Amino acid sequence: MEATRTPGAAGIAGPGASAPPETAAKSGPSPALRAVFLVVGAIVLLVAIVYGVKFIAYASVHESTDDATVDADEVQVTSKISERVDRILVNTNDVVKRGQLIIQLDDVDEVDRVTQAQAADNAARASAKAAESTVALTRDTQNAQNVESEGSIAQAKAGISSASADANAAQQQISVATAGVAAMQAQLKAAQDAIPGAAQSLRKAAADLARTQSLVATGDLSRAELDTSKANYEVARSQYSEARANVATATANLVQAEQKVQSQRASSDSSLAQIGVQQANLTTAQGKLEESSAPSRVAAQVAQADATEAQVASADAQLTTAKNNLSYTRIVSPINGYVGQKNVEIGQTVSPGESLMTLIPSTGVYITANFKETQIGHMKVGQEVDINVDAYKGVNFVGHVDNLSPAAQNKFSLVPPQNATGNFVKVTQRLPVRILVDKVDGGDLKDYALRPGMSVETSVKVK
Repeated sequence: MEATRTPGAAGIAGPGASAPPETAAKSGPSPALRAVFLVVGAIVLLVAIVYGVKFIAYASVHESTDDATVDADEVQVTSKISERVDRILVNTNDVVKRGQLIIQLDDVDEVDRVTQAQAADNAARASAKAAESTVALTRDTQNAQNVESEGSIAQAKAGISSASADANAAQQQISVATAGVAAMQAQLKAAQDAIPGAAQSLRKAAADLARTQSLVATGDLSRAELDTSKANYEVARSQYSEARANVATATANLVQAEQKVQSQRASSDSSLAQIGVQQANLTTAQGKLEESSAPSRVAAQVAQADATEAQVASADAQLTTAKNNLSYTRIVSPINGYVGQKNVEIGQTVSPGESLMTLIPSTGVYITANFKETQIGHMKVGQEVDINVDAYKGVNFVGHVDNLSPAAQNKFSLVPPQNATGNFVKVTQRLPVRILVDKVDGGDLKDYALRPGMSVETSVKVK
């Protein structure tokens, strides 16, 4: 029984007494303390088992990585023209709105170019309008000349017909006049043939009268015989005079007939000459018609008008370019966001394409998570993602997979790897996965500003 004394009982010994070594070696936690240790150990083990099971269960359906950051489509503000910076209206970290003027370039030269281009455009349009008027005038002139030439042709043809008719009539009159000349010649010959007989009769009548006068003077014949001889003489003289007059008349008629023939011949020659004149007029009118109706006249003016229209188009393009260059002197924010970095100062001459400042969008941020290639076998677009942002401890963000990169990151490096070598070493690659944030558990997403570059941990539910 002594051997079963408790340590407390042994401690009843007097002061300064010490327990035997065997007793000291057997001393330890009391049963109550051991029970506490056992309970705590059991609780810790239970908690570890519970959390371990939950971790294993979570890890079995999720793929996680801490190689992730908040990202955004940053905008590099550049200039489209080479010009000097006149004003800068924002500073780094300023909030900007889409369409807000952020940089003003010097626009004096651009305004002058717009004025010059506008003047050139107005001149080109005036030339085009004049060319169109010339085309219309050429068409009207050509139509008028065609009508005039057609009238001249008709007039010349009518003149030819009239002259031909006159020539035919003159030819007929020549025949009639020629026949008249022949008749007059016959009449003249008849009159001339009658003169010798009349002269013979006149001589006989004169001889008879002289003889009768002698006989009357001697008294051999009576005065009555003398009167008869005188009457016969007068008749013969009258007949002789009439015969001579008939010759003169026939001669005059012959001359007149011959003159009429000459006149008709002259008229015929004039008609024939008029035919030639009218034929020449016809040829001239036909040539003028051919010239005035030539399509090349209008075609040339139309080509000139088309050329002026092309000049108008060129002037319009130059004016548009000048106006665009003037508008490019006003550099505005293309997005709603913040000024991330400013790389320009007033007075600096910028070049086309030169980065002037970087703008960070205020919305549309996303998360770029670089998963190992062994983790994306079951990853698909639309899968739910648990997100933890280092800046907001204890806040659980929820999102979804927006898209997966078409290639590993090393394919986009400056010098992509070439594995067709003898010293190839297999390295597990990472592929960027874009994740969009949808909500915050128990909160409003607007209350948590996600800035590009923040560190993030993501877990994609793949099963």
